[in-house]
Amino acid sequence: MHNRFRYELYFLFLDIDTIPETAAALPLLAYNRRGLVSFHDRDHGPRDGGALRPWIDGILATAEIELAGGRIMLLAFPRVLGGRFFPVSFWYCFHEDGTLRAVLAEVNNTFHEHHNYLLHDGGAPLTKGHTLHATKVFHVSPFIAMDARYEFQFTGPDERLGVRMLDVVEGEPLLTVELSLERQPLRSLALLATVLRYGPMSTRAWLLIRWQAVRLWRKGATYVHRPALPTEETT
Repeated sequence: MHNRFRYELYFLFLDIDTIPETAAALPLLAYNRRGLVSFHDRDHGPRDGGALRPWIDGILATAEIELAGGRIMLLAFPRVLGGRFFPVSFWYCFHEDGTLRAVLAEVNNTFHEHHNYLLHDGGAPLTKGHTLHATKVFHVSPFIAMDARYEFQFTGPDERLGVRMLDVVEGEPLLTVELSLERQPLRSLALLATVLRYGPMSTRAWLLIRWQAVRLWRKGATYVHRPALPTEETT
């Protein structure tokens, strides 16, 4: 059984320490309030509306990763017309010297559940093409069992940003996901043009994921029942 698809996406790429200032400079981007396009702290991290930086610093500290005050950039869908579905968001954690030291993958499934995977190499700089591994502990697709592991590769972020993920089951790749993005300046007119061209990203992703599920079901994919959530929020 084979299934393949390609869609055009857009994300915000925000320095979590300057989100209020970024939004204040962009009339179209609302921060922690309603708007055509908005970003809300409570959609990420502790999900209680609290500050994002102390939360991610605490997670990095548990893995003994020190950034020495370096930047943390969040790649995430914005809310558009209130839509709040974020399949995956990536937190890029940079040391003060500019090297990438960790990436937090913040994963949401269609059952309104979430889990985080902290990807790193003991705090060492991550180079282009560096493969990072994670054991699957969180149910996402209803057609993929839990006895799997992930392999991640990240390129950029600079003018281009790439993410490649393999879902490996019994030593063989079952699912390959690739994300390829091109950096664009964050300006209100450009953001409006993007939203008008591609629509509300969260709602669109929610619908497209379900459409692919229907395609797989029609091809005979076996449904996997949803297990209990992992005891820890971050792996």
